[in-house]
Amino acid sequence: MNWMARWAGPYPVFVDRAAGARLWDVDGHAYADFCLGDTGAMFGHAPAPVVGAIRRQLRRGITTMLPSEDSVWVGSELARRFGLPYWQLSMTATDANRFALRIAREVTARPKVLVFNGCYHGTVDEALAELDGGIVGPNPGSIGPPVDLRLTTKVIEFNDVPALERALAPRDVAAVLAEPAMTNQGIILPDPGYHAALREITRRTGTLLILDETHTICEGPGGYTRAHRLEPDMITLGKPLASGVPVAAFGMSAATAELSLPKARADTGDESGIGGTLSGNPLAAAATRATLERVITPAAFRHMIPLARRWTTGVDGAIRQLGLPWHVTRLGARAEYRFRPTPPRNGGEALGARDLELDRYFHLYALNRELLLTPFHNMALMAPSTRARDVDHHTRVFRECAQELVG
Repeated sequence: MNWMARWAGPYPVFVDRAAGARLWDVDGHAYADFCLGDTGAMFGHAPAPVVGAIRRQLRRGITTMLPSEDSVWVGSELARRFGLPYWQLSMTATDANRFALRIAREVTARPKVLVFNGCYHGTVDEALAELDGGIVGPNPGSIGPPVDLRLTTKVIEFNDVPALERALAPRDVAAVLAEPAMTNQGIILPDPGYHAALREITRRTGTLLILDETHTICEGPGGYTRAHRLEPDMITLGKPLASGVPVAAFGMSAATAELSLPKARADTGDESGIGGTLSGNPLAAAATRATLERVITPAAFRHMIPLARRWTTGVDGAIRQLGLPWHVTRLGARAEYRFRPTPPRNGGEALGARDLELDRYFHLYALNRELLLTPFHNMALMAPSTRARDVDHHTRVFRECAQELVG
């Protein structure tokens, strides 16, 4: 994958092993890992309860195309955490988002999807879109877009309520697909009252609201949805759900399920466009159950979120000490700094503030001091096994790097 090579310096780090919040390369260097597989290992590499569950299930079978007791437990637990009663497993968040959009089009009989500029929802065709001079088009790196995106997608800026009103007024949008707080272009928090407006407008216009919690589960055991008492029609989840074992899930409200399940249950073979032979396999279900039961817990967040606050406070202190026009933002157990004075309110502002050369400099400086940050932006994740001394080491390294730049 191309992102394996998108690290500062001419060559990526080749990994020998990873455990907890640490990683060792083939040359024997140990790193405090704040990238954590860009959220895939957000709750730590190879957590013991999940490794044990995988070992036990391997002896009992990997895939059967039949349900397991673990899948029942997982569905019930996701319903408890997120407040939606119906759940289905898939292999990736891309699949979960594609399936959710199919259901939304089925339920509403509408053709279009609305996403936010700068978003990322996996390799979903409708969401690989951006605004260019106010015109909807494919992301610059999108390979072989199948159709003109203006036929499938509307794109607006996050936090822009009037734009949302205008986009949904024609009632041709089946669903808004959104992260509760944007993360792909760095952390972009919703304005106060934005989610209330988003929910009111989508309901009034008969548009389904799909929240992608793949990254924003960093906010708590029930993600941003539970932490902020949101009421989406559907939720999608991915990478960290089984501690990095390929699995994802999507949930839906009773009203949405009532309209979509008849066709899903019809005897039409496997031609619905939803599902896959390996989806919900026993190995994935066992890893997901162990992760939800023993890893993604309230106790884990009681450790992770204070460390993210510590990381943020340290970076902010260094920025203020040196009088730099930068800022740092936190979302639950995720934190990030940017080279602009104030936090962006939308993807357009975030894209306009990017300084790729400076990003790479900070990454390489940290890497040479045994700190691993996420390569696409200056983001750090805290795991249950992250240590306070690693956070403080990053603060020292960040201050030294900034001092050398301004000195």
